[in-house]
Amino acid sequence: MKQPIIFLLSFFISLVLFGDKAISNHNPNTNTVQLAILLDTSNSMDGLIEQTKTQLWKIVNEMARSKKNGKDINLYVALYEYGNDGLSPTEGFVRLVTPLTNDLDKISEELFKLKTNGGSEYCGTVISEAIKDLKWTKSTNDYKVIFIAGNEPFNQGNVDYKEACKSAISKGIIVNTIYCGSYDEGLNSFWKDGADLADGKYINIDSDQQIVHIETPFDDELVQLGQKINETYIAFGYEGNELKQRQKEQDDNASSLAPSVMVERSVTKGSGQYNNSTWDLVDAKKDGSLDLTKIPKDQLPKEMQKMTLEERKKYIDKKEKEREELQNRINELDKQRRDYIAAKIAEKPEDNTLDAAMLKMIREQAGNKNYKFQ
Repeated sequence: MKQPIIFLLSFFISLVLFGDKAISNHNPNTNTVQLAILLDTSNSMDGLIEQTKTQLWKIVNEMARSKKNGKDINLYVALYEYGNDGLSPTEGFVRLVTPLTNDLDKISEELFKLKTNGGSEYCGTVISEAIKDLKWTKSTNDYKVIFIAGNEPFNQGNVDYKEACKSAISKGIIVNTIYCGSYDEGLNSFWKDGADLADGKYINIDSDQQIVHIETPFDDELVQLGQKINETYIAFGYEGNELKQRQKEQDDNASSLAPSVMVERSVTKGSGQYNNSTWDLVDAKKDGSLDLTKIPKDQLPKEMQKMTLEERKKYIDKKEKEREELQNRINELDKQRRDYIAAKIAEKPEDNTLDAAMLKMIREQAGNKNYKFQ
């Protein structure tokens, strides 16, 4: 019997804590990217889960380096799991893990919590739920995409996958399918048909293939900068300290996988996609949501509680400047690192892994909507 599988996308991730930040209406010049990741967590899908955890930051960084109309993109990620015996059968063995959010640490945290367990994999059901439940933008100019992977027939369950995929593309949502197994097996079990119905791409990968990590001379300093930048975050609010601790925990999770994963996470911290304005005073200032006069003293860090209002502003400005200097250095090193890796990749064949498949599709599909990639 085939082992049902799981998958993640793309990519790149606090609605459970903070509410959905995705905007439902956009003007024609909007530059939003919304990625929904549908993961089959049935049976022995540990290999693909490891790929998604390992490559999350790499996918986010690819998106962070993209622009539309000369402006940085706004990235939101949602996460579903399906096909797990631990999920409710009345809900079609589907669970919304995280609604569309730009809280990347939340996505990482939830990925590390996922556990596999045998079950029934209903692709039509989970696609239908993602279309209905998530707050997709109305603009036809945004890049809205679902990534779903597995290795059981695509037509299982009570919800017709054909209707689900047609419903998705009628709302401008592309559905990409990734089959873990041979190309022909996926073709014969309707994975390609599902993608074709929603203007998506079908591809097969080896979910058990080991990720090849290319070490570079810039890695050690990038890791150090990724840890040092944490010192520029000023936690506020009743959950601020807890969420700042979560930041460190996700550093530890990344480091536990491979050195290059923490390098990619450090690069993410150097980009505009890593935003923690719900608990960090510097990010809150940058996005215009900060009003120091409305924050109770006991919700500020101890070192700020005895400061005057002007002293608090100067303190935030100081941390903001420190962060910008660190981010500039991270971006400088990342450019050198990517040039180094590109030369190494040219020496070997293309990987048949999750990140390679996703990045190829993202570049092509987002490119069709005038998103530009480095």
